[in-house]
Amino acid sequence: MSHINVERVIGLLATDEGLRERFSRDPLAILDELERRGMELNSCERWSIARMDLHELARFANAIDPRLQKADLRTPIVGGDE
Repeated sequence: MSHINVERVIGLLATDEGLRERFSRDPLAILDELERRGMELNSCERWSIARMDLHELARFANAIDPRLQKADLRTPIVGGDE
């Protein structure tokens, strides 16, 4: 399998807040969903991605310019002015 799908999945997880949140609750379900969307992964790749350190993934996501992020507008902003 091409390494490009590993890069695409990690990129999606880093830039899509909603996907990252759902991944934190059920990584295997998200990997299944992404595979149905054409991002084939072999068993080693699935195993490795499913066990990514969620804290480090969030830290990486926070380091990416917000203009490249896909915000999850369904999530309320904690401490925001209402």
